[in-house]
Amino acid sequence: MGSFKIKGGIKLRGTIVPQGAKNEALQILSAVLLTPEPVTIHNIPLIRDVLKLIELLAELGVEIQKLDEHSYRFQAKSVDLEYLNSPEFKSRGAGLRGSIMVLGPLISRYGKGYIPKPGGDKIGRRRLDTHFIGFQKLGAQFEYDAENSFYRVNASNLKGAYILLDEPSVTGTANVIMAAVLAEGKTTIYNAACEPYLQQLCKMLIAMGAKISGYGSNRIEIEGVKALHGCEHTMLPDMIEVGSFIGLAAMTQSDITIKGAGVEHLGIIPEIFRRMGIKLEIKGDDIRVVSQESYQIESFIDGSIMTIADGPWPNFTPDLISIVLVTAIQAKGNVLIHQKMFESRLFFVDNLIDMGAQIILCDPHRATVMGLNRAIRLRGITMSSPDIRAGVALLIAALSAEGTSTIHNIEQIDRGYQFIDTRLKALGAEIERVD
Repeated sequence: MGSFKIKGGIKLRGTIVPQGAKNEALQILSAVLLTPEPVTIHNIPLIRDVLKLIELLAELGVEIQKLDEHSYRFQAKSVDLEYLNSPEFKSRGAGLRGSIMVLGPLISRYGKGYIPKPGGDKIGRRRLDTHFIGFQKLGAQFEYDAENSFYRVNASNLKGAYILLDEPSVTGTANVIMAAVLAEGKTTIYNAACEPYLQQLCKMLIAMGAKISGYGSNRIEIEGVKALHGCEHTMLPDMIEVGSFIGLAAMTQSDITIKGAGVEHLGIIPEIFRRMGIKLEIKGDDIRVVSQESYQIESFIDGSIMTIADGPWPNFTPDLISIVLVTAIQAKGNVLIHQKMFESRLFFVDNLIDMGAQIILCDPHRATVMGLNRAIRLRGITMSSPDIRAGVALLIAALSAEGTSTIHNIEQIDRGYQFIDTRLKALGAEIERVD
């Protein structure tokens, strides 16, 4: 298990470039299984979850050529379906939440698939019903081996259908789209997710020859085709990294420019940070966060306390709730953070309270943060990262704190942020990786 040792209280300065989008990568990489022709993907983030999925594709028989540090060419000419029954696949797939994304392409192209119950963040129950109900509507039949936590799927004759999703799940929508593109007839997906990552997947599939309309809205229509061909695709900058760097700059009173932030795809994210009192200068596709001695949280028009809640796009992304919460610690004013989607994602606030933050955890979904306005400095402590986003929130707190902090279980942070210690050192941070 690795750890970070961080000396806090240092103002950072410089330019940082966000990695490719993690949440886009997992579905884009899985889509290469839909065609025997070469697919070239650029701006791939070199993070633990993505690299594990690339390894999984290689084990499945996908030919992989590394073109440069962030570009790969994939060709799934001969996929080894028998590997899906192996103990190696069960072990590898169970340790990666994104492994569920290979199921849609496999049943679409080969008519069958197997998948172990995936792992991932410990942030509460993340059910797979949306994926499986969508597959069943298309004609797939499931068998679940509860003893081995293994799903087997027979989908030899997929046909288009009207599918009303029980929730606008991004991964669920993406998986059903990938299953439907080669199904016979027309598929309509209502209550579909419309995140930029999902739009990117649709654009890639259309470049491969798929017939998809309505993406970017909550109603997507797909006309099945006989086969897909290769394409070239470039992934978006990671909006979660962009939001994390904004919060980092505010908490540490730093002057940081985020270059190539993908501004047009950020939705409400910049506005939420502005409501926190954070000054952003947007020039072209770059965002500069100016060093501030103080930033004040807005109130609602009637004077009531500001509430920041997550929700499906175009609402505020749940992956930045932890970042907004930690940023509010040194703000002037109070804010209610409402994490609606995962019941365990706020439990990391105990660490922040130990550091000196004034936070009331109301219940598993809500926390009230009373801003310190820098009247009190956080103090360094030893803590452990429970998941990707909480881990980075703790890292931000540590970088702003007085003294030295240690964060254990940084493998969680590595799952979502590439070379984060090296990149922060380039801005002036004192952070050391300890094995």
